[in-house]
Formats: sequence, structure tokens, C-alpha cells
Amino acid sequence: MKHLALMILLASLLSPAYANNCDRSRDYLLDGLGGELLLKPKEYDDLFRRCMDTTTMSNVRDAYILMDGGIAVVPKQDEVAATAATLSQFCEEYPKATLHFLTKRELAKNISLGDIVRIPSTSSPSCQKIRDPQE
Repeated sequence: MKHLALMILLASLLSPAYANNCDRSRDYLLDGLGGELLLKPKEYDDLFRRCMDTTTMSNVRDAYILMDGGIAVVPKQDEVAATAATLSQFCEEYPKATLHFLTKRELAKNISLGDIVRIPSTSSPSCQKIRDPQE
């Protein structure tokens, strides 16, 4: 019985975790695989914490750090109400940040980690623009 419990524990530790993509994207960028960094390395560590917090939001299946400082997410539900609620929660916590929802079209292309981290945050409005459209 103890042997079975140990095997189950090991299997759960070795299975891929969704939050792992926050770590993988940060490592990819800091290892220089994405090219020249646009931000300071410490800023990517801060983005890592933001990314991990984002994975705990109810409609977020997975999250990634983008090279230019945004966070990309794979939503659990690709519906307007669910997306709006997630965006509202994210912008409430990070009013100067940018959240990019990966579209079904982007995901259908089987894009690589390198492709994801290079998605420009400017393709999505920043929380600051959403909260105050006059700026």
C-alpha cells in the first residue's frame, strides 16, 4: 500500500503542471533563447510572480510571461462574460499591466513556447487603457 501511495505521489510530481509555463517562459527568456531582453532580469522575476498569481484566477487554464512584459493566458472558457470577468480581476490586481488572451486560432497553430513569449502585448489593450480610455 505504501508503495502504491509513493508511486501516485511521484506521478503527480512528474506530470506537467499548468503553472509550469510561467516558469518555462521565464527561463526561456532569461536563458536568452528569445533574443535580447526588453526588460531587466529582475522585472522578469516580478512578472513570474504576476504570472503565477494569474494562474489562480478562475478562468485561467495556463499562463505565460511575454517578452515585452505582458502576461498571456489560455482561458478555460472562451466566452465573453468569462473573459471579461478574468480581465476585470486581472486589471483590479495589476492596473498598469497587460493581459493577452491566446485565441483558438493561435492555439490551433500548435505554436511553440518561443512563439508565445514573442507575442506583443500591444496586440491587447493595457489595463490602464481599459480603466481610463482617455489616456
